Amino acid sequence: MLTINLIREKKDFIIERLKVKNFEAEEIISKILLLDSSRREIQTKTDMMQGELNRISKEIGTLMKEGKETEAKAAKERTYKLKEDIKSLSDKLIPVENDLRNEIIQLPNLPHESVNPGHGADDNVKVREGGKIPLIPDTALPHWDLIKKYDIIDFEMGIKLTGAGFPVYKGKGAKLERALISFFLDEGEKAGYTEVLPPIMVNEDSGFGTGQLPDKEGQMYHATLDNFYLIPTAEVPVTNIYRDVILNGDDLPVKNIAYTPCFRREAGSWGAHVRGLNRLHQFDKVEIVRIAHPDHSYESLDEMVSHVEGLVKKLALPYRIMRLCGGDMSFTSSLTYDFEVWSAAQKRWLEVSSVSNFEAFQANRLKCRFKDKGDKQTRLAHTLNGSALALPRIVAAILENNQTESGIKVPDVLVPYTGFVLIN
Repeated sequence: MLTINLIREKKDFIIERLKVKNFEAEEIISKILLLDSSRREIQTKTDMMQGELNRISKEIGTLMKEGKETEAKAAKERTYKLKEDIKSLSDKLIPVENDLRNEIIQLPNLPHESVNPGHGADDNVKVREGGKIPLIPDTALPHWDLIKKYDIIDFEMGIKLTGAGFPVYKGKGAKLERALISFFLDEGEKAGYTEVLPPIMVNEDSGFGTGQLPDKEGQMYHATLDNFYLIPTAEVPVTNIYRDVILNGDDLPVKNIAYTPCFRREAGSWGAHVRGLNRLHQFDKVEIVRIAHPDHSYESLDEMVSHVEGLVKKLALPYRIMRLCGGDMSFTSSLTYDFEVWSAAQKRWLEVSSVSNFEAFQANRLKCRFKDKGDKQTRLAHTLNGSALALPRIVAAILENNQTESGIKVPDVLVPYTGFVLIN
């Protein structure tokens, strides 16, 4: 969330920047500033009374030593009244602080200066593209037909076991999935990321810390008895490792990588764009997460983008990198690059990764801070994350782009992991 100091000092700037995200902030900010003024007034009175209470409490000891019992008794009565008044002010402060927080968390993160206005995917900016779009025959099959032909993923069995959007991978399909996970993790380790294997359920504090709650509770699976949430991405537990932590500035950036299954209760829809592996409720993903120094977080973002680009290049998939416009960005992001790969049989681009810098927005919720050597004050860190990569649409593109008469050719970099060169 945005800091109250920033809101107080740059009200007009925030209002204008949030218009890039198509968010009208003026009314909320006016409420925030009124509540902040009330909070500060109550806090000032409380501090003054507390100071007087401390002073009188010290005087009581002196008066007692001097035998001035009458004056000491009067001073004690004054402390009783001050304590009552401080308690009364505290009772007033709590709801004001709660209301202030509830208003602030409605404000999205500010978009980076490079983010252009827009309403959706059509307004995103292509940064670059690479790879060669394969030529496949007109008789080539989309991945949902290929998985049936080679019996490698069973959607019907997933429906029987759970419901739509929960496929069962089997045989070479399961091995391909495992190969991709291992390849992505190994590449991350080579790039200096430390692997973690986090829980796939988180508590409410974790969901709040990274901005999923209260913004996206409708998209998350909720275990109501324990009030836990199945994670929509490893970003949530991995970033929350650093909740309420003060890091050493010399240790930044902290770089983690994690594989987890992910769960999303996305609204159902129909058509080829959500068919097969294009949209699932449970899917596998490898996530990279960084905690970075504010002075170098955009260098970190560039490095993360390069890392993800290296993965799709090694898989020999045609790709393009899009810088998201304000209207297509998440609530928490300052700057996001989407990676899309070409799906030859569907003849369209499929999103497989988002790489984002959240600046201090998540860190303020998390209270994730750092201290540079020689500094007395702590500062909020910057948090970043990205998919490296999400598997379902990568699998869809591999199946469609690499289909031949004799079977589906496995990308060369995956053969050491799969132990086979063809799915047939």
